[in-house]
Amino acid sequence: MTTHTQVNIAEVMSRGGRPPGSRREVKIIDTTLRDGHQSLWATRMRTEHMLSMVEEFDAAGFEHVDLVAPIQFDVAVRYLKEDPWERVRLMHEHAPNTKFRALIRSKNLATFDFLPDDVIEAWVDRLVANGFRVIGAFDGLNDVANISTALRQAKRLGAETFGAVSFCESPVHTDELFVAKAQELIEQADVDRIMLKDAGGLLTPDRIRTLVPALKSVIGDRPLEVHTHSLTGLAPLVCLEAVELGADSLHTSIAPLASGNGQPSTQGTVRDLRALGYTVNVDDDRVAEISQKIAKIAEDEGKPVGVPHEYTGMHYMHQTPGGMLSNFQSQLEAAGLADRFDELMQEVARVRAELAYPIMITPFAQHVGTQAVMNVMSGERYRVVPNEVKKYALGYYGTPLAPLDPEALEKILANGSANIPEMPAPLEPMLPSLRERYPDEDIDLWLLRAQFAGTQVDEMKKAVAEGITADGARTPTLDLITALYDSTPAGRQVLTSGDLRIAIDKDPRIATVKGE
Repeated sequence: MTTHTQVNIAEVMSRGGRPPGSRREVKIIDTTLRDGHQSLWATRMRTEHMLSMVEEFDAAGFEHVDLVAPIQFDVAVRYLKEDPWERVRLMHEHAPNTKFRALIRSKNLATFDFLPDDVIEAWVDRLVANGFRVIGAFDGLNDVANISTALRQAKRLGAETFGAVSFCESPVHTDELFVAKAQELIEQADVDRIMLKDAGGLLTPDRIRTLVPALKSVIGDRPLEVHTHSLTGLAPLVCLEAVELGADSLHTSIAPLASGNGQPSTQGTVRDLRALGYTVNVDDDRVAEISQKIAKIAEDEGKPVGVPHEYTGMHYMHQTPGGMLSNFQSQLEAAGLADRFDELMQEVARVRAELAYPIMITPFAQHVGTQAVMNVMSGERYRVVPNEVKKYALGYYGTPLAPLDPEALEKILANGSANIPEMPAPLEPMLPSLRERYPDEDIDLWLLRAQFAGTQVDEMKKAVAEGITADGARTPTLDLITALYDSTPAGRQVLTSGDLRIAIDKDPRIATVKGE
């Protein structure tokens, strides 16, 4: 930080109050319902959790509330056995004053491979149709061509759009590159906002001091958002410095779903901003109520809470997201190689450099990490090459920002699957065949089927229809209906509670249960 800012913060904190005069308003974009539980609960916050605190979110005064990226759909379908579209509709219904945000991941959505344009465009259409009015996109290579179509489609449909400039540290990721990418987002997609997205928690006060002014100088009057993670313990300070340099909005999460792998806490960030004289129109009482509910869920279900991380310089070598670090540890332990964790982290850094420094966010973090695991466990580097790594090297996911290491590239091409063509074939539309195969379903389900293979969508549908939760328990509503049915003699019985009306027609030959 600059000397001026250090003195300013230190003096204010020592007085326990805010400095004289009034400064501009800083807005808060809440990440609790998306990246907060993604970072700390492996994206396992259920719809019922969200609905239990939705009224408080609706009254808390956040500029936006981040709700979904493709991973939220992925986990809802595959693990929680919930309909993610129904979650989206319920949250919009119960929070009419809130601008919920949706984030699009390149042309992959929830898959590793690119999806055809008809799926991407329909995805944007359905985000808007299901309530979203703020939609953004990012690409792990900062290849704006991969996201401009979706962003333009969202803008045509009347949504406010934001384009992400994805940050990492490498010889090729300079301030000049990030500025150029922000300009491309404006020129190619006419985005309304720019988001500086630091998924790896790599930003430092020194780096933010050059990067924020550089971005502000080219984006005009578009708001600049800063999104970072607390993986090195520096994120709260980075956020304050970003605001001092002109950032308009900060991404924060409500503790205890904050710190650690997650974003800085809303409570601490808002406190410090106000102490520096900034106006932050967030309702502290509502935030406290949400915090209490999150703490209760964590206690009842044995979920972890965010704890500040100790600074570690090695993080800047491998730049691996926090969630993947725990996965690596589990994989090595299962293979009896737990003592080689540091070696694996060094191999991650080496592979990333050889692959021309892809940003360690999905899907490239998984590509680099998997290749590093293969290298360590096989004992010979690049003897085993995952299909995705060879596709990356061939440009299937966009153009790397620099040439790949020649020796590594030679091994990848030689040892990767011979069934992968050197040039990707044009992607055929998927929706016509899905409509033909599932004529009784709707577009929302077709879009899920485009991303989730096998029986995963069918299993989700079955669980929802039977009222079964992810842990195998039946929902309270289903238990109530079952008990009512069991106690109903032949004939009709009606139960009314508020706006809910359940009518049961029980016939010895035909039994039906209807919700009205």
